[in-house]
Amino acid sequence: MRWGQRALGVACSALIAGCAIGPDYQRPEIDVGTRFKNEAAPVAHASDNPGWLMAQPADAQIGVVKWWVAFNDPVLSELMEKMLAHNANLEQSEARYRQALAALGSARAEFYPTLNSSGSYTRSGSGSASPSASDSYSMSLTAGWEPDVWGKVRRSNEAAEASLQASQADIAATQLSLASTLAQSYFQAKNVWVSQQLMDQTITAYERVLQITQNRYDAGMSSRSDVASAQAQLENARTQRLALNRQQGQLHNAMAVLVGVTPAAMQTLTLEGWPVLPTMPAAVPVQLLERRPDVASAERQMMAANAKIGVAQAAWLPDLTLSAQGGYRASEWSDWFTAPARFWSLGPALALQIFDGGARSARVDDARAAYDVQAAAYRQKLLDAIKEVEDALVEWQGLSLEMQTQQRALEAARESLSLMRNQYAAGMVDFLSLAQVETSTLGTERSTIALQADHYIAAVQLIAALGGGWEATSLNQPPVLQQSPTQH
Repeated sequence: MRWGQRALGVACSALIAGCAIGPDYQRPEIDVGTRFKNEAAPVAHASDNPGWLMAQPADAQIGVVKWWVAFNDPVLSELMEKMLAHNANLEQSEARYRQALAALGSARAEFYPTLNSSGSYTRSGSGSASPSASDSYSMSLTAGWEPDVWGKVRRSNEAAEASLQASQADIAATQLSLASTLAQSYFQAKNVWVSQQLMDQTITAYERVLQITQNRYDAGMSSRSDVASAQAQLENARTQRLALNRQQGQLHNAMAVLVGVTPAAMQTLTLEGWPVLPTMPAAVPVQLLERRPDVASAERQMMAANAKIGVAQAAWLPDLTLSAQGGYRASEWSDWFTAPARFWSLGPALALQIFDGGARSARVDDARAAYDVQAAAYRQKLLDAIKEVEDALVEWQGLSLEMQTQQRALEAARESLSLMRNQYAAGMVDFLSLAQVETSTLGTERSTIALQADHYIAAVQLIAALGGGWEATSLNQPPVLQQSPTQH
């Protein structure tokens, strides 16, 4: 009896102290530097760099803001809103978040006592010689509570809450990935649309050249081969125009699926004109990567794995249960509420598994290994994120320089073509010379259009690589979930 009292006293003391078995979580320090290798020189003041806001990130700050509004394109913004509301992949992520939220509610319920009720009626007898039988009526209430002496429930809740936050970060990561894919598809569609307008103009010009060549042939000033070459040039341009139609149709289908509708249900988009190209940063702190949702998710999964070590270690310690039961038991209804029919019980119980063949040790080893897996995954995720940003910075800076030289090349090509067409119309040069300049100019025009589209796509990739924006919401704030058609 004294031993039981002492055990109960030790358990109560531990409960009051609030101890929790297992390692307390500390995010590992990983040296990733302070700046990116491929960034431009840092600016002295934020006002010198109006395109981006310098940030003071924190590990709990992640989220996807509506970064696409920086392009000031109403069509793109409308597509994004439809995607956020109807995309099926996003609905899956939100459903997984609700699962994690339910798991956290289940884990928190372990802090509270349980109350059960039961009632029964039995009629019994024995032997054939005694035909008499007896009745028995009972009703009882049972209350039980397992105090979280060793912090097992607290560690379980810690793991569940970290998993919930990881699931929330996964929603943001899915949103960011889908938005990035949609924006890139949209700018690629613009690239195709502008190329289609160019090919229409080119076909009109080639038709005019063919007519001039035919007229010169009829006048005996050109050979039949010149007419055939002009005809081949025109048909090649028409073939390229048809290929652009095919690309446009495929991009339309891809964007339709992203916004959650069938290709037939999505209206034809207005793709005329290029939107505003956001100003990119001169200097980007590496700490901005803490706002990337996938990095935040990996870190929270590591936190959950750390808490599960404590849950596994708690199996080595005894479980303390406090229980109470009370009710009525009688053979007649009329005796139910009399004193002899009442019964009750109250008392603590300690339970400890003595031998399990090493199962508990294996579970602890498994939990530690699971933590090491998540820690390695977190480090790798950080390195991958840094590489993505470095690649995006290289792409952005390279395209910015290429656009300058490409624009000069385009101006020279257009001037050369204008001069050559005037000379051909005047009979000063042959068709072959004109065709070569026209082919070269068309290639320069299409390269410029593609380079411009790549510049917008590079901006999207850099924004996505840095987490999708420079504002953030707390992981502790529930996300706004879209209503799924199958949600109850």
